[in-house]
Amino acid sequence: MHNIVSKLLIYGDMPKDSILMELSDIIREYKSGDYKKDEIITRIYNQIKRILEVSTDYAFDKNLWHNYLTYLLITNENPFSLTCEKVGASVGTVNSFAKNDFKQFKALFDYDFKPMEEELGIDCFTKIENYQAIGKPELMYNKNVSEKVRDLSEKLESAKDEEEFFDYVTQFYKDYGVGMFGLNKAFRISDNNGKVEFQAINNMEKVMLDDLVGYEIQKKKLVDNTEAFVQGRKSNNCLLFGDSGTGKSTSIKAIVNEYYDQGLRMIEIYKHQFKDLSNVIAMIKNRNYKFIIYMDDLSFEEFEIEYKFLKAVIEGGVETKPENILIYATSNRRHLIKETWNDRSDVQVDNGMHKSDTMEEKLSLVHRFGVTINYSKPTQKEYFDIAIELCRRLGVELSDDEIKAEANKWELSHGGISGRTAQQFANYLAGQQK
Repeated sequence: MHNIVSKLLIYGDMPKDSILMELSDIIREYKSGDYKKDEIITRIYNQIKRILEVSTDYAFDKNLWHNYLTYLLITNENPFSLTCEKVGASVGTVNSFAKNDFKQFKALFDYDFKPMEEELGIDCFTKIENYQAIGKPELMYNKNVSEKVRDLSEKLESAKDEEEFFDYVTQFYKDYGVGMFGLNKAFRISDNNGKVEFQAINNMEKVMLDDLVGYEIQKKKLVDNTEAFVQGRKSNNCLLFGDSGTGKSTSIKAIVNEYYDQGLRMIEIYKHQFKDLSNVIAMIKNRNYKFIIYMDDLSFEEFEIEYKFLKAVIEGGVETKPENILIYATSNRRHLIKETWNDRSDVQVDNGMHKSDTMEEKLSLVHRFGVTINYSKPTQKEYFDIAIELCRRLGVELSDDEIKAEANKWELSHGGISGRTAQQFANYLAGQQK
């Protein structure tokens, strides 16, 4: 195996402590004959344990060794895989290097562990190559990644040579991409000692636009803008504002689910992270995806200055905002920034600006969003219509009039009329059915 791994060129830059590199060293030592049996068996078991841990995280099944190698291929960001993401392989010298690497990966797929197992008296490789996983609830693992790895793994098993291997892998890069952005829909950011890092949001709510009852005009405005964005036409930043519980956040999650397979990704950013916005944009501007930077429940108190970072990014400053990035925000406030009567009084402040000028600067933020969509509270009739539709979808067997009567009682004691209240009510009724 060491001879195979050492021939990897494009995909060879793996950490020395990765499972593949550790196993390669172990097998090299075994082949040399200079080893202590107990020690080498312990080291092998440690790597098998690591393969099982990865397999548990992603619910791999059948041949865990092949699943692991496939996972490496689709998460390894290198010049070749990044060039292929969302566009596929193009003609070039790099393809011959890639095919050499895929020849080695095919050899790893076909590697025969049996002679070593027989000599050491172990059977762990045989077991992980014929594994029967225990079924797990979807919330316990990233189903999206799991399915992709297992599907590609089975295709690669059937590849007769490196040419077919090349076709399967590059087609995957074209369809989904590579690395974290290729496999996941949505991300948050975190600060690791001053360095911005992306963290995948696993198992994002699977809501689709049709799941949101009503608000057809609002959804159409959002779809039209997002479709133009995904297709590379001119599009605008979006602000969804209005009453709470009306489906603003749900609409944006649904949009990401609807257009994920067309290369749309979402990065959720909180107000205290706005200072990192320019770094985030620098990290994603050259990737072959369309990114929505999502800001939920956006509003600023009068003493907060984070809105300045947002304005700078939207306006572009010296560097214009890349064409593969849009900002979508939701807010319960029409103007985003809380204004007070002090803002209105035209008293001069220390920096020479008038307070009314300060207010204008704050309120001008909303004009940076080219599309503003109002999600208002439903009327009583709309609330009943939403409640009835949601109850029907959940299999509630009461009549329309009975649902209306119950929905009315529920609304009076559960925070008033909204789509969220209707959903909670429908869940309650469905839960009461035996």
